[in-house]
Amino acid sequence: MAFLQTLERLDKSRHDTKALDCGKPSMNQFLSRFAAKHADLGLSSTWVLLEDVQAQKLPVAAYYTLAAATLHKASLPTTQSLPTYPIPVVLLERLAIDRKHQGQGLGEKILISALRHSVKLAEQGLPAFGLLLDVLDTEALAFYQRFDFFEPLTDDPMRLFVGMERLRQV
Repeated sequence: MAFLQTLERLDKSRHDTKALDCGKPSMNQFLSRFAAKHADLGLSSTWVLLEDVQAQKLPVAAYYTLAAATLHKASLPTTQSLPTYPIPVVLLERLAIDRKHQGQGLGEKILISALRHSVKLAEQGLPAFGLLLDVLDTEALAFYQRFDFFEPLTDDPMRLFVGMERLRQV
């Protein structure tokens, strides 16, 4: 199955958000019910990879959602000298691949796109010391652990972090 070459910002008038089934009901529900609402409220932005098919609404093969967040210095896995106030980061809030596209390397591709997008946001002026990732479950944790640049936060192994300097090398 072919995919459109670029990721697009979610547009519910063009994108079929209800058909995606990644195997995780909360991830499916977020895309179909909340992603566009959260974007309208300025809470997050969702980007979709579309199947290259002729349809009135384009099916979503994968998506990721980015938002802004802060972390306390004590929870960061770094020895770098940082201020005591909350440290700004990009939050990779969600990342999902439709079941029919899983196991084909698409997860890695969309993750790399999300990471590069985060770097671009930081370079365009969004203050971000790094990227935070809240891991949904142990299956997702196994996926992210394949990449050697994520480190668990000191207070929660299901929250992963990578510094912006390291992301610039991805």
